[in-house]
Amino acid sequence: METAALISIGIYFLAMLAIGLFSYRTANQDLAGYVLGGRKLGPAVTALSAGASDMSGWLMMGLPGALYASGLSQAWIAIGLFAGAFANYRLVAPRLRVHTEVADDAVTIPDFFEKRFKDRSRLLRVISSLVIVVFFTLYTSSGLVAGGKLFDSAFGIPYAWGLWVTAGVVVAYTFVGGFMAVSLTDFVQGCIMFLALILVPIVALSQSGGVGEATATLNALNPELLNLFSGATVLGVISALAWGLGYFGQPHIIVRFMALRSVRDVPTTTAIGMSWMGVSLIGALATGLAGLVYATKNGLSVTDPETIFIILSDVLFHPLISGFLLAAILAAIMSTISSQLLVSSSSLTEDFYGTFLRRSASQKELVLVGRLCVAVVALVAGFMAIDPESTILGLVSNAWAGFGAAFGPIILLSLMWRRLTRNGALLGMIAGAATVLVWIYAPLGPDGGSLSPVLYEIVPGFLACLIVAVVVSLIDRKPSEMVLADFDRAQELRRAG
Repeated sequence: METAALISIGIYFLAMLAIGLFSYRTANQDLAGYVLGGRKLGPAVTALSAGASDMSGWLMMGLPGALYASGLSQAWIAIGLFAGAFANYRLVAPRLRVHTEVADDAVTIPDFFEKRFKDRSRLLRVISSLVIVVFFTLYTSSGLVAGGKLFDSAFGIPYAWGLWVTAGVVVAYTFVGGFMAVSLTDFVQGCIMFLALILVPIVALSQSGGVGEATATLNALNPELLNLFSGATVLGVISALAWGLGYFGQPHIIVRFMALRSVRDVPTTTAIGMSWMGVSLIGALATGLAGLVYATKNGLSVTDPETIFIILSDVLFHPLISGFLLAAILAAIMSTISSQLLVSSSSLTEDFYGTFLRRSASQKELVLVGRLCVAVVALVAGFMAIDPESTILGLVSNAWAGFGAAFGPIILLSLMWRRLTRNGALLGMIAGAATVLVWIYAPLGPDGGSLSPVLYEIVPGFLACLIVAVVVSLIDRKPSEMVLADFDRAQELRRAG
């Protein structure tokens, strides 16, 4: 089994490297080509790239595992994410595509913040860049841990070897092909994930007697397994749905909108992206429930619910197909790692090196520095991930809330409210991030613990950022005529399509 599955994994790795080589020409032209692909992405690549880089291993392992362990009541996060992704396409995608181009062709989120508000102090750029580099290095280490554990659990390959193989392939195609390689590999990886999440639950259900038999088995185990509201509380449902708020502030997702070739492509991109996400989420939910039915009827021992996808891939399919399905998990992991590496690299290159160290650097020099930063961030993340039980992973679990609270309201306001000021954006960003950290780490909860179990930290963090940004902007001086003129121009271009 292991040899045949490894052959499938090897073919997958070679395909990713080939895409990196194919994208070399676009990535080698200038920094905009390396970090944004020259703003030439079509709707299908944009949609699947955003989806694949968003979901990571959570879609293939975390969500099915949650359904396996607790039933349909765990679906609220998926519902919140679906709603948040749709709002992101509708509210952010068309506006960010136009506003970043009007803002002197901004190529990173910190670059956009500085140019949108004409911030001569550069505080907005520095603070937002630090947040991106720190959190994404931690995020990347989490993905590498997942890759190492997959090789260890599925093939018996030592954890460290699996970690560095995963890192090596991702760095290779990102290093060579830049944003275009990351986006094209994400497209392929999104297709693999999509097919896997359709195939596995359908085969598992068919082998368990069909939908009717599966429903009867689940009801016999526990009638509450199919109850969406089982054990639900108002705050619990709000916390789960609030995951959707995070989309507005995730740099590795919204940067795809900046690279879209035209604002006219947004409706098609939305249709493709939401269709992919809807089917994939339903497939992940079905995998968890179908896996529980199959394990129950066949007496399978599942010690870790999050491995149910791996177990079903192993017992239901030929080893070559199993390898393909395991490649789907790798695809989910690697698509997110590559996006995070590139966003971190572009921030280090554009927002630090090109802004403070070498303002006169040529485009070729910036591209070279960008490639080196990809390797450096990956190495740092790799060494952080050497210990699979690293406490860093506890921090990474809160990064979604950190980005969503610090950047989300500022992105929305900067694209939709002309009165937002530089001070409002800066203080709102700080308030959002600080609230999340206090909510997680301050001993203010029950029995002196965290407040996170009471309410997901993105809710108070998002509200704090939004309120501070609006209040400070209203108290502050009006933005300059130049800032207002750029905002109005971007709005006109977006309406004109």
